[in-house]
Amino acid sequence: MHKAAGLFVLVSALAAFQPAAATEMQPKLPWSAPATTQVLVEDRTFKNGDVELSGTLHMPGASNPVSAVVVTHSASSPLQTASLYDHLKTVLPALGIAVFTYDRRGSGGSGTVTAGGDFAILADDAIAAVQHLKTDPRIDARRIGTWGLSQGGWISPLAASRSPDIAFVIAVSAPVVTADLQMIFSSTNHLKANGYSQGDIDQMVAARKAVDNYMRGTVMRADAQAKLDGIKTKPWFKYLYMGETVRDREVSGWRKEIENDPLVNLKAVTVPILVLFGADDAVVPVAESAERLKAIAAQMPRMDVHVIAGADHAMVMSADLKASLDPKHDGTERPDSPEYFALLSSWLAAQSFIGDRRRAYRPSQ
Repeated sequence: MHKAAGLFVLVSALAAFQPAAATEMQPKLPWSAPATTQVLVEDRTFKNGDVELSGTLHMPGASNPVSAVVVTHSASSPLQTASLYDHLKTVLPALGIAVFTYDRRGSGGSGTVTAGGDFAILADDAIAAVQHLKTDPRIDARRIGTWGLSQGGWISPLAASRSPDIAFVIAVSAPVVTADLQMIFSSTNHLKANGYSQGDIDQMVAARKAVDNYMRGTVMRADAQAKLDGIKTKPWFKYLYMGETVRDREVSGWRKEIENDPLVNLKAVTVPILVLFGADDAVVPVAESAERLKAIAAQMPRMDVHVIAGADHAMVMSADLKASLDPKHDGTERPDSPEYFALLSSWLAAQSFIGDRRRAYRPSQ
């Protein structure tokens, strides 16, 4: 599937900067030829304030400084090793672009304290990752951007709106509606795909709205809890991704999430931004999101928006609807849409984030 990117390059290892943790990928079979793209994989740590986060840099060998992409997380893939990010580690170094993944705070090697639903904290973690990469002489400090899918597609634009250090943004499957509306859309489709009745759907929506309105201060906590108590034993409750107890709105991470309007963050982005949706996404209201973006398109001449035929929320084309919405598959997605790969690579080339630093192999050399 990676051939869909359409670009394979020859890069050489850079001898001028060789951290002790760097390792070069070697052929695994005795008859294998050396790969055109050589990638150094380096373990890194960086800090945002007093919090240390653990990451990995996938660095293509190059003779000149290269662009880089910092990966922000989807809600269900907090670890840097998630399969969702594997395609970036293969496709982007082949284009001469470094990739930096890290464990979201509170996960893996990045401590035990989460952001508590505060997207600004997660955005600042991404900014700290960018600032960390700026100190690496092999990376062009003027060409470091962010990539994020789903919740990560909210975090990446927010980070760019908060920092001049981010040169570009790629937001994939990021709903341009608030989190409460997105979750009602998603949970409705989960129930439909699994054959539940309209009555079940109505009951689910009523419970979700009661909790959301409590978070906004218009419904009593006891009334919201009563709505949850009425559905928490339902076999479809797992499709709500909601706890059985309503948290105090003063400390609730969900309140912080639904107060975030992604359109506001997008409008604050002044650098080039690529927004990609899957036409068959059952998790995000793509039609409504695309309409909201169309309404601000004149204000954002550096924004490109594409809806990809046949792709679902994770840019996967092979999974059926019921399977793609099954919670047991959360965090195991592997994008496989050729159009997604083509748009990603061609946009990066058009924006000059690939540049002319690649050297192709020629027999005469």
